[in-house]
Amino acid sequence: MAYILGYIFADGSLEDSPYIRGKYMRISSTDESSIINLKTILNSKHKITKTLSNVNYKPDYLLRIGSHKIFNDLKKYGLHPHKSLTIRLPKVPKKYFGNFIRGYFDGDGCVHLEKTRRGSIKCVRVIFTSGSVKFLSQLADVLTSEISLTSRKIYKGTRSYQLRYSTRDSEKLFIFMYKDTHGIFMERKFNKFFEYFKSKNNKKIGKSIKNILRYHNGLVAKG
Repeated sequence: MAYILGYIFADGSLEDSPYIRGKYMRISSTDESSIINLKTILNSKHKITKTLSNVNYKPDYLLRIGSHKIFNDLKKYGLHPHKSLTIRLPKVPKKYFGNFIRGYFDGDGCVHLEKTRRGSIKCVRVIFTSGSVKFLSQLADVLTSEISLTSRKIYKGTRSYQLRYSTRDSEKLFIFMYKDTHGIFMERKFNKFFEYFKSKNNKKIGKSIKNILRYHNGLVAKG
């Protein structure tokens, strides 16, 4: 559920329709497989609808669940309609915080592989995006405190803010996010990490990373 909460903070929203006394949780993504996965985890029977995004003209997949209880529970964590610019980092138990971060990363994060002109991988970077600078600032503070990441400035983009981490910190984030997944993660983003670590000298990969790769390799990574 911490993973689900993180994903909702990234790509979810609340919808209040007082004229029909309806309260809804909405999760949308251009990645259909992730929405199907979330629907399965939530044991939802609701239909996934497909629309054309106005931003990038890619198909957008929406899971919309009507529930006063879910709506009110999420409000307690600081979510509200039109939350994108004002969300704050919720209080998540320490032992589940890595799952929350992985959920947010799968929704509004990316792993970027920087390559040389010859196509070999030079470094890896993790980037978190949000419309709320406060959320990213709080996230950076917690990650610095909990797993000793380097303190980073928040970058302002055209439509949102970004929190970016270098290779060394990205490797720490990989361990923090994937050490306890219970099989719940976005395969496409995990495989980007897999590609990076595969390109490294095996002797330079720590034991914790090797154990994570060995466990997840049988689930998703094929070579």
